[in-house]
Amino acid sequence: MIKTNRLLIKYIRTKFLFLSKISKKIAARKAFKLFCTPFFKGSTQKSIVPGTAEPLQFELDGLAVRGFRWNKGGKEQVLILHGFSSSISNFYHYVLPLIENGFEVLAFDAPAHGASEGKQINAVVYANMIKKVNQLYGPIQNYISHSFGGLAICLALEDLPHHETTKVVLIAPATETITAVNGAFKLLRLNDPDVRKEFDKLIFKISGKPTEWYSIKRALKNIKAKVLWIHDKNDDITPLKDAKNALSDNPSNVKFIVTSGLGHRKIYWDPEIVRTVISFL
Repeated sequence: MIKTNRLLIKYIRTKFLFLSKISKKIAARKAFKLFCTPFFKGSTQKSIVPGTAEPLQFELDGLAVRGFRWNKGGKEQVLILHGFSSSISNFYHYVLPLIENGFEVLAFDAPAHGASEGKQINAVVYANMIKKVNQLYGPIQNYISHSFGGLAICLALEDLPHHETTKVVLIAPATETITAVNGAFKLLRLNDPDVRKEFDKLIFKISGKPTEWYSIKRALKNIKAKVLWIHDKNDDITPLKDAKNALSDNPSNVKFIVTSGLGHRKIYWDPEIVRTVISFL
């Protein structure tokens, strides 16, 4: 598997080197499509959580978005939001303790992930999914998010009615889109500055916002919710330095916890982290 991935990356790098010499715009367009395409769709396995999981489905931009609801009618709702190339099946270990604490739990595979339809996703689409879930099943008072899901919920909350009693958990959130794009270009060894300019132009053309607008640091200024932010020193996907920079103004509504040795993925599996999250909610 590792050898296959290395060969694939080598092929993609060669392809983009070729494209960048032919057309900067074409190379940027292909790079954006790749940036929005999960390498893995995530598991589509059915719920393994004890008790009854109610299957849910709705349409977003012509695509079926699928998920589950547990403990309908609980004291408050919690929406679980997975990361890029992941799925809700990676967060089933949160469901039972949430139910035991009286919560109604909602979880959906984002478009292009798990059991949901689609091939590409971006932060706007994910945020729109969250807003649609609120419209259909909310209003939701609590959120648990990881990585890309963290950026999506912060963007969504800028448009959703919420207040100081709303609670948001950010576990290793994708803090700055600029960092994610830089990482993608580095992986592709796409060092042509003109391609990067065209890439940023494309984001602005599609969304009407510059790349740097897609930032949790910027969005936090418009979020009134109580936030629990958990990040690991050894996170090699969403670096701790971005998190610290986002919180450099010491926002009063954010509690920041730094862990060590859990990285980007083990962090949301850690039993102590699960207990901390449940206690916060």
